[in-house]
Amino acid sequence: MLPITPSPSRQSPMRARRLGGQTPSTVDRDQAMRDYKLSIEYKHLKSHCPGGVFIVPSLDDVRLFHGVIFIRRGVFTNAIFKFTVTCSPQYNDTNTHPKVVFSSYVYNPHVHPETGEVDLKIPYPEWIPHKHFLVTALTYIKKIFYIKDFSDLSEEAKLKLPNQDAYNKFLNDQEGYRRRVAECVKEAQRSTYTSIPGSTIRFTEENMTHQIMRDLLAERFGANDDEANTSFDSSASSVVTKEGVLESIQRAQAGIRSPKTSPKLMPRATPK
Repeated sequence: MLPITPSPSRQSPMRARRLGGQTPSTVDRDQAMRDYKLSIEYKHLKSHCPGGVFIVPSLDDVRLFHGVIFIRRGVFTNAIFKFTVTCSPQYNDTNTHPKVVFSSYVYNPHVHPETGEVDLKIPYPEWIPHKHFLVTALTYIKKIFYIKDFSDLSEEAKLKLPNQDAYNKFLNDQEGYRRRVAECVKEAQRSTYTSIPGSTIRFTEENMTHQIMRDLLAERFGANDDEANTSFDSSASSVVTKEGVLESIQRAQAGIRSPKTSPKLMPRATPK
């Protein structure tokens, strides 16, 4: 009579370890470690995120981020493009790239014209956890809007660019390429205030509260270079602090203007 061999699902944790398998607790622990590393990467972005690029975690998924990029110069000047970054549960394993998808339409050789996805395997054929991070992907996202030529790509990589039409126009019809880019920039601007379902990033039209907030921040932390001729106190601290910003937000919500601009309160709606 042959001995009965228990199925893998019925094997004890001790036996699974002896056989070199992973117990449920080991799997959970490994996943928790991946998620923890991802949270550390996001925390790192607070001081290392590329200028003009912002991402915010989803409220429902720790591996989903909603982002936006503001383009300040070049052919894409004044564009505001929204995107998502998705990290699979296996992210932080070797060759597990994050997935970047633009929700805004982007006419760019590096962005797929239908899906909006950026192929990170072109610049990073191998994704190495101790070398590549979220900031790596975000830096590349910004770079693709400022590229002036494709000389750094191999011929094989050029053939893999997601939008071959944009690539060919870039090479052979600069006027046509700039015209298509201008169209996508205008389209992105028109959809700035259109909220993406589930997104943690939303834009709203400027109102009186925003104006008060801007005045309060300028008074407390000093005006920027564009506001050098304003009458704000030059002794204002240029160091932006969390406490100072929160206090300014509370004052703006209460409708309290800067005393140096106007001592009035913001009009409030009153019940009839």
